[in-house]
Amino acid sequence: MTKIGEFQTNSIIQGDCVELLKKLPDNSVDLIFADPPYNLQLNGELYRPNQTKVDAVNDEWDKFDSMQVYDEFCKQWLSECHRVLKNTGSIWVIGTYHNIFRVGAIMQDLDFWLLNDIIWVKTNPMPNFKGTRFNNAHETLIWATKSKNANYTFHYHSMKVMNDDLQMRSDWLIPICSGKERIKVNGQKAHSTQKPAELLYRVILSTSNIGDLVLDPFSGSGTTAAIAKRLGRRFIAFEKEPFYIKVANDRLDKITPLETPLLEYKIEKRKPKVSFGNLIEKGYVKIGETLFSKDGKNMATVLADSSLQSEDLVGSIHKVSARLLKKENNNGWSFWYVKRDGVLLSIDELRYHYEKKYHNNRKDGEISFHQNIVPEHEVTFENYEHNEL
Repeated sequence: MTKIGEFQTNSIIQGDCVELLKKLPDNSVDLIFADPPYNLQLNGELYRPNQTKVDAVNDEWDKFDSMQVYDEFCKQWLSECHRVLKNTGSIWVIGTYHNIFRVGAIMQDLDFWLLNDIIWVKTNPMPNFKGTRFNNAHETLIWATKSKNANYTFHYHSMKVMNDDLQMRSDWLIPICSGKERIKVNGQKAHSTQKPAELLYRVILSTSNIGDLVLDPFSGSGTTAAIAKRLGRRFIAFEKEPFYIKVANDRLDKITPLETPLLEYKIEKRKPKVSFGNLIEKGYVKIGETLFSKDGKNMATVLADSSLQSEDLVGSIHKVSARLLKKENNNGWSFWYVKRDGVLLSIDELRYHYEKKYHNNRKDGEISFHQNIVPEHEVTFENYEHNEL
């Protein structure tokens, strides 16, 4: 277990969030999810038409003497969040119409850069029992970075896959906590504003990486910590109330982290900007060499201008492979292989190796190569001989 400042990671710390935030080092947190008091300003009790009392949010922690007091509180905790957030990280703040506009203005005043406002559409909202307003069926999340030029994490392609290969929109249809998900103690809600795990799953999965540090300044029932643990992230959570801390810790004890291979963003890995000609210039593929299809049924010779010749077909790695397959188009990078030490090796792997060596902008370990198959090339097309093939 590691420490951030004086705090052990993967723990919930009791105390005032502003004072605890001050003890975190600058630029130490990858992702912040904040579910602050909403300052609902409720007047009186609310009853259903059958005269049963509605279990509304009337906790003391949600009450402030004035809007000015609430604004000052938000400035304090958001200022500290801005300080501890990394430039590669981002922050999410959730609220309702009672507070989210005030919070958003304060965030902009503090130089946070707003990326999106996400509308959490509650598919099973509590009705408006008095019939005096529209049914309040959503909450708003603000997603922001530390500055306009922040290099933040966003797993766009994974979110698209999650949404059936459609770009994920800013309206999320997610039910509120109910049934077994709603934590209860002695038959009563453990926390009045428990957020659904599905909401935090989407936030953490989309804007953080495995092993990142996730901070929740208002832990409550511990949903952020629970999902962070499940998704292989580290976490630190702050909470004033000992009762909520016990609820959250009991919840965390039941969480088993997913295995790392299941958490990797394999679909996010981009293809290197390396051309087939680059591989020839550095000797990864040689002029006159034979390329093979994976099944060995098709072969082509590499020509000096980076084109391929397969009997009477001549063209790019893509065009020749497409003609051989009797298709209009085909990805030649996944079709062609070279033979190294008697083993077929995809030319696609060769370009990853090229980029790692010459572009120097990939993380170690993203691609594993068979031992001794891909040599460290020190030759180019200028100084190798055809008889080396």
